[in-house]
Amino acid sequence: MFEKKQLSERDICTKYITPALESAGWDIATQIREEYQLTKGRVIVRGKLYTRARHKRADYVLFYKPNIPIAVIEAKDNTHSVGDGMQQALGYAEMLQVPFVFSSNGDGFLFHNKIATDGVIERELALHEFPSPQELWHWWSAHHGLDDEQTALVAQDYYSDSNGRTPRYYQLLAINKTVEAIARGQKRILLVMATGTGKTYTAFQIIWRLWKAKAKKRILFLADRNILVDQTMTNDFKPFGPAMTKIQKRQVNKSYEIYLSLYQAVTGSEEEKNIYKQFSPDFFDLIIIDECHRGSAAADSAWREILEYFSSATQIGLTATPKETREVSNIDYFGEPIYTYSLKQGIDDGFLAPYKVVRIDLDKDLTGWRPDKGMRDKYGNEIEDRIYNQKDFDKTLVLEKRTQLVAAKISEFLRQTNRFDKTIVFCENIDHAERMRQALVNENTDLVAQNSKYVMRITGDNEEGKAELDNFIFPESRYPVIATTSKLMTTGVDAQTCKLIVLDQRIQSMTEFKQIIGRGTRINEDYGKYYFTIMDFKKATELFADPDFDGDPVQVYEPRGDESPVPPDIDENLPGDGGTSYPLPGEEHDHPVVAEPGPDEMGSGVRRYVVDNVEVKVAAERVQYFDADG
Repeated sequence: MFEKKQLSERDICTKYITPALESAGWDIATQIREEYQLTKGRVIVRGKLYTRARHKRADYVLFYKPNIPIAVIEAKDNTHSVGDGMQQALGYAEMLQVPFVFSSNGDGFLFHNKIATDGVIERELALHEFPSPQELWHWWSAHHGLDDEQTALVAQDYYSDSNGRTPRYYQLLAINKTVEAIARGQKRILLVMATGTGKTYTAFQIIWRLWKAKAKKRILFLADRNILVDQTMTNDFKPFGPAMTKIQKRQVNKSYEIYLSLYQAVTGSEEEKNIYKQFSPDFFDLIIIDECHRGSAAADSAWREILEYFSSATQIGLTATPKETREVSNIDYFGEPIYTYSLKQGIDDGFLAPYKVVRIDLDKDLTGWRPDKGMRDKYGNEIEDRIYNQKDFDKTLVLEKRTQLVAAKISEFLRQTNRFDKTIVFCENIDHAERMRQALVNENTDLVAQNSKYVMRITGDNEEGKAELDNFIFPESRYPVIATTSKLMTTGVDAQTCKLIVLDQRIQSMTEFKQIIGRGTRINEDYGKYYFTIMDFKKATELFADPDFDGDPVQVYEPRGDESPVPPDIDENLPGDGGTSYPLPGEEHDHPVVAEPGPDEMGSGVRRYVVDNVEVKVAAERVQYFDADG
């Protein structure tokens, strides 16, 4: 026995634990995964340096079938007792939400059974007493009250591709919980997953398993942006091949099984435009609504109309936004989410990029501005005599020097970091986005002279700009570097290398704020993108702070006056900002709707005053570090 004490943990696994599993009937190729990596390790940022914390890795995860985890084993060397690894194993089991947990030192197993029916949760087992896959699966199925047909659906195979891509642990949970809920007969399902966590891949695996099991034969996937539908067809949904079609040109072909559509393509104001009515109400048996926070749940929205027409279908809503507000009542329609994976969890696990916040307050935004009596703007229009404040700027009143100052601060930040870091500037409207483009061009004349696409306006009305959207997103394309926009890039734009997000737009809701922040949360290690910075001119990061879902920024910085907008390297132990008051979920904000100008706004009368001779200065700029606990 003394020799056994000399063995390393790895040797104990190889000589004792793995043979015990194999003799209990576990398949080493398909059911046993050793050193199973759960997380990537949180990205830790210090100044311009970053590293990763240690990732979480379970010694063994046991699967009933590939991607259907059922048990966790934590191994220790033989100098430890048999149960020494149990608390660690329970932590991993909690992450994977599996009921069967084991610890071993090679002498036997301590077995923790969360669903034990005899009142004994933990017991010791000899090596030869390890339960078989069928035993554990039978106990699990009985606990959940599933019959044979339901159990077969829950155990339906995943799609496995040739390059060996496997779902991350939280994707497994979302997929398995959804299939299980559908097996039980649940008709309305809500999944909340932060932007950048692979919602479309998750949806693909859900559809694939239900389709292959013939539980759902005709499926409709709805999105609200053309780019989302096209990306989905060419990437994640590609394995559906000839069974899949995109509904377009208002044509309906009923010979396919998987349908993808822009919801605008199947609805219209006139009855004949509602081509979805060419399908019978029971044609689809599964509908998945991507980004369902974007109006699907509003009672008067086009999406709601489609969902009610196909009310017999199982309907799954996918969203990155958990909050219940007046604009977003997806919980009201779908019920409580069956699974939530938040931005905070994604950052903690190292799958999503942490962020810094640079808050810049401009004097006229804080104090307002009142014109002198009879003052005229640069076009000779007499300016209405009242106090103008942040709500008016770039809508009813343009202070050109304010735009120039914002452009100068953005350019100063890039000069001190990297002038080729992809940057999105969110503006109030198309007019503001165009003026911001001009101001940024003038701030970066040297680079614009080299390539005029260094700064581009990418808005819905501009074909040249929209044509550059793919180049902005594509990591290998150097240009455009800075994109000014208002609405077009708030959702579904997968800009993996975006390192700076500028908010010069009064954000109107928590939903919109989360979507905008989501443009920066993807990590791209090949291009050195591990974290991103939010430069906030409109206090949005204070108004919509939601630490429970988003976590805290690693740093919040408020430079003053002429100070550099780049956050300084500061000690990691500085306290966080305790003074911010957060609005309650659903609480009203005095925020006008941010929208592109409608055709009626282009008519006669002064739409906005343009003032070019009023100085604007920085009143305060802020950065604090937060540790992992905020």
